Amino acid sequence: MNYKIIKEETVFDDFFKIKKAKIEHDLFNSNVIEVDRLSFERGDSVAILIYEKDTDSLLFTNQFRYPTIKENNGWIIELTAGTLETDEEPEKRVKKEVEEEIGYQVKELEFINSFFVSPGGSSERIFLYYSEVNAADKVFKGGGMKYEKEDIQLIKIKTKEVIEALNNNLFRDAKTLIGVQWFLANKKNEYKFENF
Repeated sequence: MNYKIIKEETVFDDFFKIKKAKIEHDLFNSNVIEVDRLSFERGDSVAILIYEKDTDSLLFTNQFRYPTIKENNGWIIELTAGTLETDEEPEKRVKKEVEEEIGYQVKELEFINSFFVSPGGSSERIFLYYSEVNAADKVFKGGGMKYEKEDIQLIKIKTKEVIEALNNNLFRDAKTLIGVQWFLANKKNEYKFENF
């Protein structure tokens, strides 16, 4: 299967970009088709699921997200996350985001996976990590970067309440759903879950 970009241009250029392309690509029936497509370009991101061992809790953020207001009140509980700068190492960025957003110092990282967020319209990939901390690892203020006008609240959810939160649709964000389900599937033998 092959494709060819015939023409590509940036049609919107602000904090994010939108590219428009004319593409020719093979079809599964051996034919070729020419199509116009748009791609939302926001760069790649990192996210992390953190387990606080001494409180038996998963750590999340709560913050206002304008794009969610259509189906939500605007505030959303999600994993700590952030945008990668060009050529930045994901591991360095995710540790920095944890310091800035919730104030913890993360030492060890376990890579879970990377995935496209919405491949039908966006080029963004998320690099997802897992880490374990103790309450004493909260050595920074957290709350987000004031110069970025962030206002981030730390949310701790006990592991025994995670399944209920999942079943009650508390998590409305894909990376958070993936992280929580990964935790339940991969850490269930290490931690005791009620109703699991």
